[in-house]
Amino acid sequence: MPQDVTFDLPFKTPVSEHLQYARERHLRWVWEMGLVRSQAGFDEYQSWDLPQAAARTYPYASADDMVVLMNWFSLAFLFDDQFDSGSPDRADRIAEVARELIATPLRPAGTAPRVVCPITVAWAEVWDHLSDGMSLTWRTRFAASWGRFLVAHTEEVDLAARGLAGTLGLEEYAEFRRRTVGIHHSIDAGERSRGFEVPPQVQAHELMVRMRDLAADTIGFMNDIHSFEREKRRGDGHNLIAVLHRERSCGWEDAAAEAYRMTTDCLEEYLELEARVPKMCEELGLDTEQRVQVWMGVEAIQHWINGNYEWALTSGRYAAAKEGPAATAELAGKGSLDDLLAV
Repeated sequence: MPQDVTFDLPFKTPVSEHLQYARERHLRWVWEMGLVRSQAGFDEYQSWDLPQAAARTYPYASADDMVVLMNWFSLAFLFDDQFDSGSPDRADRIAEVARELIATPLRPAGTAPRVVCPITVAWAEVWDHLSDGMSLTWRTRFAASWGRFLVAHTEEVDLAARGLAGTLGLEEYAEFRRRTVGIHHSIDAGERSRGFEVPPQVQAHELMVRMRDLAADTIGFMNDIHSFEREKRRGDGHNLIAVLHRERSCGWEDAAAEAYRMTTDCLEEYLELEARVPKMCEELGLDTEQRVQVWMGVEAIQHWINGNYEWALTSGRYAAAKEGPAATAELAGKGSLDDLLAV
């Protein structure tokens, strides 16, 4: 409990055939870029098995693109873990780095970061590859989603720094979690991974907007369930189970059961809307090529819902029990063993 919690998903998604090839190159890159700075940090990072997450969520990416996507995953996850509840002054540095990460997609390709640390240097390199070949429309959409995610992350860190983690009400938390989970830009990257773009009129349609939001809610709540033990060890109150436990004055098992129900409700609504996609295509008068692009966009959402779920069940990141330096760090309120915000 609760990493062992399973969900009945109505679709299965493939795993990239390039997993092993990309994993080897990715792990070497992580070390060379300074995204891990100790053997203990590297060992803990490997236990997360982020390469599997990328291989499941972007199964059709080329071998070289899979390396880039794995590299992107590493810097995003590792940055997310840089806040130390015992050192609230780091919130200012996190905000500074986040602003740099937000600005990178808005600058000309190849621009060197103005705020320098392993995270920003790595992101500048990754973005050059990730944006290659994509339209200005796509890059703008991705940048907006990426920016909202990073702003939400700094808000989360600021709440924790002020001792206010876990004080959001249920409705407020659900809206907040939709932003902090970072799924919108992750779905956008699904287009880059297969070299297509969902037509703008579809992205703007209320059906697709709601589907993307529900996917974010489903994945965010699933993640809260599977990561609960880790976050409880760290004293992190930004978790759906913790919010329900506090707001409804119920036991942990009852809170987990309610979190499960809320997650399945989101998934069921998503599936109901997905069934309406053909009708939306008719209403918009899309041609055959555009309809193929729309369905590939739907598949990108499915890959994220199921791929992230399958990865989370086995990832060492969410292990119910840990030993050694990682366990010591988590009990001290740390998410990472290495400081990646310093030069």
